[in-house]
Amino acid sequence: MNNYIALALTFAIALGFLRLMDFFAHRGWIESKLSRKLIHIGTGPIFVLCWFFFDDAPSARWLAALVPFAITVQFALIGFGVIKDKASVDAMSRTGDPKEILRGPLYYGIMFVVLTLIYWKDSPIGIVALMMMCGGDGIADIMGRKFASAKLPWSKEKSVAGTISVFVGGFVFSTLMLFIYVTAGVFSGTINNYLLPITTIAFVGAIIESLHYKDIDNISMTLASALVGHWFF
Repeated sequence: MNNYIALALTFAIALGFLRLMDFFAHRGWIESKLSRKLIHIGTGPIFVLCWFFFDDAPSARWLAALVPFAITVQFALIGFGVIKDKASVDAMSRTGDPKEILRGPLYYGIMFVVLTLIYWKDSPIGIVALMMMCGGDGIADIMGRKFASAKLPWSKEKSVAGTISVFVGGFVFSTLMLFIYVTAGVFSGTINNYLLPITTIAFVGAIIESLHYKDIDNISMTLASALVGHWFF
């Protein structure tokens, strides 16, 4: 497919998903906390799957990275109040304060731009790190609230259920995505070759996410996952 058509399709799909979540949250059909996490969980896998639209030209990764870059710029403009978008604020903030978008959601977008440009389809490192951020960190808050469990001794705001969810969610999302890429012939070997690295990365990611540093999970856990990935890939 022509890479510019791929870019247009990726933009349309990503923005369509975001606006759908914005619409549901703004209408009150889902809570803002849930919509925030659904965006966190769903946007990444959708974007990474859209990489298949692009060919192997050197410019492909740069064109693909324009999608999270443009969305991240939009987040920043909404957070600074330059753009008034109540639906987006309702969907991505916990309290309705636009400035909240300047933390978690903004860091989320930055990680996608950086990892897309560095790793692209050349290495599974970027995909696994992004799936840890989406499936691991994204699911942790939902499961931590749904299932009552003991708080972690070293981080009173984090729970045992949430930390286990980071590990399981990150492992499942990473495995499914790499299975698709291996089956498509992008990466060599079989999915079994990737299970030990994914398990180790998910474990380290869960430990990093369990630390008490607030609002920087999208950076700390994702970068830690990428660094561990270099030991295996």
